[in-house]
Amino acid sequence: MMPRRTGDPLRRAVIRAEPQPGRWRGRRRSRQNRVVQREPDEFAELVLDVVERIPPGRVMSYGDVAELLERGGPRQVGRVMALWGGGVPWWRVIRADGSPPAGHERRALEEYRVEGTPLRPDGARVDMRSARWDGRPARGS
Repeated sequence: MMPRRTGDPLRRAVIRAEPQPGRWRGRRRSRQNRVVQREPDEFAELVLDVVERIPPGRVMSYGDVAELLERGGPRQVGRVMALWGGGVPWWRVIRADGSPPAGHERRALEEYRVEGTPLRPDGARVDMRSARWDGRPARGS
């Protein structure tokens, strides 16, 4: 079936036929025509498990998480957090300079204050020397 255009010339929206059932097998296409997974893959599950283990008041950088897993890199960890990080303490994974996740600074700083995470004197970044978690279990656990 050929695409047809709507009557509104300003919108120029294209209406396409319904996709064939089962065609994408658990995936869907985004606006940029990239395949987007509906469920986290093995790497994403590993990242989310590490993030859940970070103790309150401590943080890891995106690169720290990748290094601990010995897989991927900071960008891959960031992508996992962007897609599936809402169900874990996302504010505990930050940039290497101590800056909170972009667009979530206010909420992250609130969480840091509640958890007692050490902040830099400017109050806008985490003190990575004091707050960085190395991935080892806490004593007595």
